[in-house]
Amino acid sequence: MGMGDRDYIVRATAAGAQIRAFAATTRGVAERARQIHDMSPVMTAALGRLLTGGAMMGAMLKGENDLLTLQVKGDGPAGGMTVTADARGHVKGYALCPQVVLPANEKGKLDVGGAVGSGILRVIKDMGLKEPYVGQTVLQTGEIAEDLTYYFATSEQVPSSVGLGVLMNKDNTVRRAGGFLLQLMPFAEEAVIGTLERNLAAFSSVTAVLEEGNTPEQMLERLLEGLGMEITDTMDTSYYCGCSKGRVERAIISIGKKEIGEMIAEGKEIEVGCQFCDRKYTFSVGDLERMLERV
Repeated sequence: MGMGDRDYIVRATAAGAQIRAFAATTRGVAERARQIHDMSPVMTAALGRLLTGGAMMGAMLKGENDLLTLQVKGDGPAGGMTVTADARGHVKGYALCPQVVLPANEKGKLDVGGAVGSGILRVIKDMGLKEPYVGQTVLQTGEIAEDLTYYFATSEQVPSSVGLGVLMNKDNTVRRAGGFLLQLMPFAEEAVIGTLERNLAAFSSVTAVLEEGNTPEQMLERLLEGLGMEITDTMDTSYYCGCSKGRVERAIISIGKKEIGEMIAEGKEIEVGCQFCDRKYTFSVGDLERMLERV
C-alpha cells in the first residue's frame, strides 16, 4: 500500500472555533472488514460507512479509555450492524447478515438504505462511569450519514453535518472510503452558518472527492472554504480487534449454565469465532467444565 493509502482522521476548527470538523479516509478499514466478514458490496458499503462514522466519533471522545458503540437495527435484510471505536483510532464492527445482495437504488448506487430499512440507531458511550451514556434515535434514511446527523441534532443538541461514502471496485474490493463530520458550536454566527451551508450545497460527495485524488485535509478545505480552517491534529485509524481467549470465554459464560452444560454433554471440544474478527478459539471439555463453575 502506498502513502496515499494510509487510513487517518484529521481534526480541524474553523471560524474562530465556531466550527469543529473531522474528516477521514478509511479504505483499509472498510476492506479489512469486507475480508473478515466476506461481505457483499452493499453490506461493505453499509458497514464501511458505520465504521467510518464510528472512527470519527471515537476521535471525539475525551478519555483515552473511553469506548463508543454504534448499533443500527432495522427491518431490512441487513438485520443490524454494530461498530465499536475507541479514542485512539481503533474501530471494529460486524453485520448480522453480511451477504445481503440488493439491486441498485434509483440513483444507480448501492442501496444501503434498502438493506438497513426502518429502525433505530443507538449510540452507547462508555466513559468509565457506573452507567454508560445511551442515546437512541429513529433511523431517518438507513443510509447512515443522515441518521448520525439526526442523532447529533436530537440526542446531543449539536447541529451537525455528516458525510460518509464507500466506493467499490469492479472486483468488489473497496476502492475508496471516508467521511466528514462538521459541528456548529452554540455561539456560531449567522454569516458562518450561511457560508457553511453554501459550501455543503456545492460539495459533490465524499467518494467523488476522494476519487479525484483529494486527501481528508483537502475535503475539509472545500467544506470550510472562506472560514479560516486550522488543522489541529491528525490520527491514524485502523480496523483493530483486541479479542483474546479470555474475552471469548466471558462471552460464553454469559450465555448461561444450561447451554454450557449441553456443550459438555456433547463431549467434544468447541470452536468459537470472534464476532468482530477472523480469529477462532478452541475450548476443550475441561475448559467448559471450569467455565461452568464460574457461571
